[in-house]
Amino acid sequence: MNIGSESELIEFKLTTSQTPRALEALAAMLNKHGKGTVYFGVRDDGEVVGQDIGDKTIRDLSDAIMTRIKPPVIPEIDTATYDNKSIIIAKVDGGNKPYSADGNYLIRSGTENKKIDPEQLKELVFTNSAETITNIEAYNQDLTFIQLKQLYILRGYTIDDDTFEKNTGLLCRNGKYNQLADLLSDNNDYSIKVVKFKGKDKSEMVSRNEYGYRCLLIAMQQALDYTNSLNETKVELNGEAVRKEVKLFDDKCLREAWSNAVLHTMWSKMVSPVINVYCDRIEVVSTGGLPIDYPLEDFYRGISHPINRQLQKIMGQLGIVEQTGHGVPLIVSNYGKEAFEITSSHITVTLKFAYETETRTIDVSLLTASQKKILEAIRIRPTIRIKDIANVTGLSISTVNVGIRELKELNKIRRIGSNKSGYWEIA
Repeated sequence: MNIGSESELIEFKLTTSQTPRALEALAAMLNKHGKGTVYFGVRDDGEVVGQDIGDKTIRDLSDAIMTRIKPPVIPEIDTATYDNKSIIIAKVDGGNKPYSADGNYLIRSGTENKKIDPEQLKELVFTNSAETITNIEAYNQDLTFIQLKQLYILRGYTIDDDTFEKNTGLLCRNGKYNQLADLLSDNNDYSIKVVKFKGKDKSEMVSRNEYGYRCLLIAMQQALDYTNSLNETKVELNGEAVRKEVKLFDDKCLREAWSNAVLHTMWSKMVSPVINVYCDRIEVVSTGGLPIDYPLEDFYRGISHPINRQLQKIMGQLGIVEQTGHGVPLIVSNYGKEAFEITSSHITVTLKFAYETETRTIDVSLLTASQKKILEAIRIRPTIRIKDIANVTGLSISTVNVGIRELKELNKIRRIGSNKSGYWEIA
């Protein structure tokens, strides 16, 4: 009789004499899925051949699993009979990764048990231990959360200042602020960047905009708003003169790619995600590849496996991310799986433009020296404020104000959004 095929959760062994290999398979499956099953008395092709079961067979197998797999797991061992042939079924379940068998660390990949290299093991320890952003102490303990509280209030929540920090998971067990608190504080050291390049590579940068050093959730929204402002609409007419508007990129896909990048970045490495804009595409880059125990097929199906669970909870409460897991499938449906480049250290999502953009050349021949300085400051940093323009150009604030008014009148620049949270656009 045939009982099926081996998989990432099932291994077949002829007899319990192959217990050492069976233990490796169980540890590998625990590291990948948190559970696994080995059938003894079954060939690799699923054909039942039977297993001799003596008085000590079950006890010895149970002892081997409990003593040679670390950390210890308690197996569930049963027997079954097929066509008068007896087999042993050993199941394990555990969430205390990583697991080893006789000192060897392995991960399940298909029907193979592959050794885990030191970097992967370090990642597995990190993502499944207490050393996450909710348990790493923030270097700066002088933190305030006015901006985060305002976001909650805008969503209709009632804030209790006495319990807010505990309820939102901003404290370590010892009562000190954690790294999550640092990320969501009013003032931090994290920079969120949107970098625009002239061509298809990084050889010539057009602008570099920073939105960090404030509550991460506000900075990420400002970066998204600016990037969306670059989404041009091209009007096309077909042979019947039917008007069709074509956007440069899908803004919903950008939002999903960006929110996922912020959510799944390995913030413990102190490297923020970034948006790079080229003439033919947008790239959203986040630090940290897929968790080693996260199957690639689950990723493409949208099955969530967050590294930063408390951050996901907060972003969900504030309506920044949804719990449906449709982000990756949405991107795949619009741009294909090739939109994702996944390495052990980064995930890059590429949204190709519907058409290639052109970088406009600005005629500055008739501008004054002051106007040129102001224009250059705005080109480098569109979110720059008046006082900062004065600082970087060496001009007085009154001269900057006059220069900006003149540049507006010459249709060289225009203001997008409010004075406080908007940005300059070069016409």
